[in-house]
Amino acid sequence: MPNNYRLAKVSSLLKKEITLILQNDLENDLIKDHFINISKIDLSGDLQHCKIYITSTAQDKVRKEIVANLNTARSSIRHSLGKRIEMRRVPEIIFKDDVVLDKGLSVLKLLDELKNKNQENNNEDKDANS
Repeated sequence: MPNNYRLAKVSSLLKKEITLILQNDLENDLIKDHFINISKIDLSGDLQHCKIYITSTAQDKVRKEIVANLNTARSSIRHSLGKRIEMRRVPEIIFKDDVVLDKGLSVLKLLDELKNKNQENNNEDKDANS
């Protein structure tokens, strides 16, 4: 059974260092021009594989292009990571687009629309009863 405390500590360290690499070391204009946030890191129990979920304020098409560029540059990111942290083996990384935030926002938007529709119906009922 993997040590959850160790996984959490390594995930936190990876998130911090990869964020610094994305901000300072990459020379990709698309990545530099958009706000990119690491929302979640899934690290395997043996610390060999790492999925990094990215959120951005960019549109869907641009966000997919950003993730593709990050996956293209993942070997250089992994190399930079190896220089920054002291691990026996730096995990293989893959970047993924985190759509959970978008889904949550769309659900909130739908709930807001239902609330507004319900208020309109209540106002119409009150006017009809008056």
